[in-house]
Amino acid sequence: MALIYLASQSPRRRQLLEQLGIAHETLLPGPDEDAEALEQVLPAERPDDYVRRVTTAKLAAARERLARRGLAALPVLCSDTTVALDRDILGKPADAADALAMLRRLSGRSHRVLTAVSLAWGGQEAQALSISQVRFAEIPEAALQAYVDSGEPMGKAGAYAIQGRIAGWISHMDGSYSGIMGLPLYETAQLLRRAGIAC
Repeated sequence: MALIYLASQSPRRRQLLEQLGIAHETLLPGPDEDAEALEQVLPAERPDDYVRRVTTAKLAAARERLARRGLAALPVLCSDTTVALDRDILGKPADAADALAMLRRLSGRSHRVLTAVSLAWGGQEAQALSISQVRFAEIPEAALQAYVDSGEPMGKAGAYAIQGRIAGWISHMDGSYSGIMGLPLYETAQLLRRAGIAC
């Protein structure tokens, strides 16, 4: 069975790769790397440009990490997800107040979830982009506060996890459920097949 590196700390991405039957090891940043700095939004940056750029930068950092550590030259996969409300990029909340503010903005509205996936193998590199639409019903303030108090929004783009309790307020979804989780399986499988990895 082919083995790849997953350059992500997300347990959800690991779970989704396992769903495809892909054996993988994580290739995580060391203490000397500022991984969060890669996710800074540039002035006037469009959400699709942002998620593509961040994923490309994450892949480059992972490839450098691989070479620096002298590890086996296996394919490297990475991904990044962002939530876009109109042209505004809603990244990971800084704190509980920021999470609550994001969720208030999303309540009763539709937004886009964009996930870019990049794969490097044998001197080649390819990327795919998944875009989904999600609509929340009007969420009462008490429910928003309870969700924030649960701690689940922290570390999540747009301050929510579709596989969590907030799903009870999603009235409509069009696109890739796995993409909204953080790793679109169709696009990922297409990239892996291009690299000769069966899935």
